[in-house]
Amino acid sequence: MRYAVIPADSTGLYVTKITNNLTENHQFNSLVLLTVSQSRAALSLLGYCYYHIQDFTSSAECYEQLTQLHPEVEEYKVYYAQSLYKAGAYPEATKASFVLDNPSSHTKMVKLQASIKYCEEDYSAAKSLLEQLPQDDPDYIYNMGCLLYQDGKNEEACKKFMSAMQVLGYVPALSYNIALCYYSLKNYPQALKYIAEIIERGIREHPELSVGMTTEGIDVHSVGNTLVLHQTALIEAFNLKAAIEYQLKNLKGAQEALTDMPPRSEEELDPVTLHNQALVNMDTKPSEGFEKLAFLLQQPSFPPVTFGNLLLLYCKHEYFDLAADVMAENTHLTYKFLSPYMFDFLDALITCQTAPEEAFRKFDEMNGKLTEQLRKLAKQVQEARLARDDEVQKKALQDYDQMQEKYIVVLMAQAKIYWNRENFQMVEKIFRKSVEVCNEDDTWKLNVAHVLFMQNKYKEAIGFYEPIVKKHYDNVEQCNIQECPCKCKPSILNVSAVVLANLCVSYIMTSQNEEAEELMRKIEKEEEQISYDDPDKKVFHLCIVNLVIGTLYCAKGNYDFGISRVIKSLEPYNKKSQHQILAAAESTELQLRTQAVILSVSPSHPHNNLHSESRSQSKECEARRATQSRHLLSTRTQIPSNRRTKSLKSNRNHR
Repeated sequence: MRYAVIPADSTGLYVTKITNNLTENHQFNSLVLLTVSQSRAALSLLGYCYYHIQDFTSSAECYEQLTQLHPEVEEYKVYYAQSLYKAGAYPEATKASFVLDNPSSHTKMVKLQASIKYCEEDYSAAKSLLEQLPQDDPDYIYNMGCLLYQDGKNEEACKKFMSAMQVLGYVPALSYNIALCYYSLKNYPQALKYIAEIIERGIREHPELSVGMTTEGIDVHSVGNTLVLHQTALIEAFNLKAAIEYQLKNLKGAQEALTDMPPRSEEELDPVTLHNQALVNMDTKPSEGFEKLAFLLQQPSFPPVTFGNLLLLYCKHEYFDLAADVMAENTHLTYKFLSPYMFDFLDALITCQTAPEEAFRKFDEMNGKLTEQLRKLAKQVQEARLARDDEVQKKALQDYDQMQEKYIVVLMAQAKIYWNRENFQMVEKIFRKSVEVCNEDDTWKLNVAHVLFMQNKYKEAIGFYEPIVKKHYDNVEQCNIQECPCKCKPSILNVSAVVLANLCVSYIMTSQNEEAEELMRKIEKEEEQISYDDPDKKVFHLCIVNLVIGTLYCAKGNYDFGISRVIKSLEPYNKKSQHQILAAAESTELQLRTQAVILSVSPSHPHNNLHSESRSQSKECEARRATQSRHLLSTRTQIPSNRRTKSLKSNRNHR
């Protein structure tokens, strides 16, 4: 909306003349540099410009001066309070809102105070204030939707937002909130539908925001944190899209969603975007990721999941001392942001390093409680099914799945204690005790297969590996392994290369060579298709399978066939090198043993010394094998879509 400059003197008239074109073209930064006068017109214009470039602290300073110079102008008091609210100075904003004593400003005051209470997480006070508004007020409907969302009533909140949209028409913030509700309900297709609309409108109506340019490799300047950018809800939409892709295990899609955002410099990034960048790039840039998450914890506000994710990632990367230090230094955050389950889980993980028996007891106690909750939920599902109450049954099933996932995470951490000691019999015993809860879960089946394989129980291992692998044969059915990329696009190559190699070895060791050959043909066929579709993409599944089989035969003394498989793994020679293959291998022990096999047949290397050295190195690395390819540790991180729904609306228009 065009800002009306009221010239108070000749300086004000001068400012009005030379800034007319700048205001029409939204060149607010230029106006800020230009406007230096302390006249009413200059201060008013300066406050407006600061507000539009999201510098709310400076905007508040301008409007504070105006309220002192012109106390008779009620609008300046409103803008001063609103700027303080936007700057996050909630106590000061509350104090300023009480100065609004004009009856015409009463409704604005109530909405602003409700917004402040909402941001302070005093939801009951926010609700009490909102109830003073007429129930047909669109802002009342909109804001009640926000409160319902915070209360976990996602379906009711979604209905409120849709009702508000019928009255207000298309509002990007409303569309985002509807998408957020669908995301919370795990209805990702509907969420993506609303996200797509936000992005399409943003591109069409604001081409100057350079959406998607960074992903395409085009060098563009920062668009800054302008009010226009905020009103488009593009940042929130792209963050939510990244969250959905991350949940669907499409890491590349999540990364692209973040780079598709309107470009901003790193110091201009909001906390949610900074958190999500750290999380989706953690595999390739862990140091940067840890640095960003630690930086966020030092800020006044940050996404609620930041604290828990930093601790989980420290544990995943085996920085247990750092995790313990962060928890000890931030006890106030521990109570605020960690659920009892998460606190107990992290405490047990850290305890593993010094007192594994005590950690095992803690994990056992946790799973005992979770088992009881699972039984209660299973009973609720059964009762709802008998009563033919679809809504209750759906909710109970969702709760059961979430509880089961928690149970499996704890179970794997518990089993890893004995896995690290190479006590595979005890690991198998732990898994057998959990059959009642986990027998349909593919993650559990996969880890059972691993422990059977390590005990040379190849026939039994096949029974667990085979169903998981065959789900990817014809790209028809998804498995239910949370980390599996088949949730994005089914493919046999989504199965870990080590799993495929283990299955092939199991076939060979049980004289089922034809099955092993068939599996290898399927892998080869899919790799050829990928090479045809994307010649630059490197795939190493068949290569690793051949390496494992070659290593197996060499270990058995059949060097002729073993080395032939190793050589086969190098084909085509122009696209592969030993370094690339070893880098692609997911198991450190596999790398060491392969190097040992290749070098052991070379006349320039003493066979016995190298073989013995390789085995000792393998034992040192064996403990890490369980955490690779999600073998026996699952510390899932969460990606926030946004801190909350788009904030409660105080005043939609800032004049």
